[in-house]
Amino acid sequence: MPLGLGRRKKPPPLVENEEGAGGRGGAPGEAGGAPGGVPGGGAAPPPALRPRLVFHTQLAHGSATGRVEGFGNVRELYGKIGEAFGIPPSEVLFCTLNTPQVDMEKLLGGQIGLEDFIFAHTRGRQKDVQVLKSEEALGLTITDNGAGYAFIKRIRQGSLMSRLPQVAVGDVLEALDGRSLVGTRHFEVARLLQELPRGQSFRLSLTEPRRAWEGVGPRSGGVSARGGPPQGVSGRGTLRLRSRGPATLQEQPSAFEERAVAKVDDLLESYMGIRDSELAATMVELGRDARDPDSLAAALDSQLGDFAFPDEFVFDVWGAIGDAKAGRC
Repeated sequence: MPLGLGRRKKPPPLVENEEGAGGRGGAPGEAGGAPGGVPGGGAAPPPALRPRLVFHTQLAHGSATGRVEGFGNVRELYGKIGEAFGIPPSEVLFCTLNTPQVDMEKLLGGQIGLEDFIFAHTRGRQKDVQVLKSEEALGLTITDNGAGYAFIKRIRQGSLMSRLPQVAVGDVLEALDGRSLVGTRHFEVARLLQELPRGQSFRLSLTEPRRAWEGVGPRSGGVSARGGPPQGVSGRGTLRLRSRGPATLQEQPSAFEERAVAKVDDLLESYMGIRDSELAATMVELGRDARDPDSLAAALDSQLGDFAFPDEFVFDVWGAIGDAKAGRC
């Protein structure tokens, strides 16, 4: 059940950190998943010593405060949010961190800071939009929520879609000409839209998120985890969510990782019309120690073969990671 904040002399921590005891597995993740590591190459702590992390959350359009814990990926997080507020997990479209606004710069991706407050954006008004593809590019950048919904992350200024006031950032792409897009990955949705011939008219079925409280701004810095951060992780650590295997606690990304992920995310948008920081971070991990572009291609095919990345894209990713290692912007 959700818990109201109430008036308190001292606000509660945004993340509660408690050590597990008596064999209780406190770390989120799927049973049988690959063991997670900690920064520096050390092994993950045994289940009895993993921290129990409790994050505070609200519905972005307004609610009491709930608490969620024990999730290892975004789909599981939506399930926990559903339990906290008594709603189906499918009602959650996406989450933002520390602001209830539809702010794509604050979108929850593959990492949650240990001091972050989670706002869940839920299903709002449905709408159908008729579009004439009068230009080759629609001007949309698409991402997905990790649980079956692709949605609009960016609309390029001056583009065809920017001239349609019914279409907005945050809108979920439910169907294309009556064909359901639910469960379709973002890169597949982007490809379907790109392949529509110029001059064709098509219908998009969209769902917009329920609007946030008016006048509510982003939260400033949070309160450190109760009892201090887990051993080996600073108070500025993050919980890294993974689509495969358990979530892991990590230090904040290094300058190299931040540069490399940003570069690879830009390449994803340029080549495929999507943005996905979790995917970009996974590619950087795979490419960090790759000896050459062929090694990177083999690693990507092994772990991310569904994307069928073209050779020129892989070569550019190799170059971007190399630039980031050398400190080149």
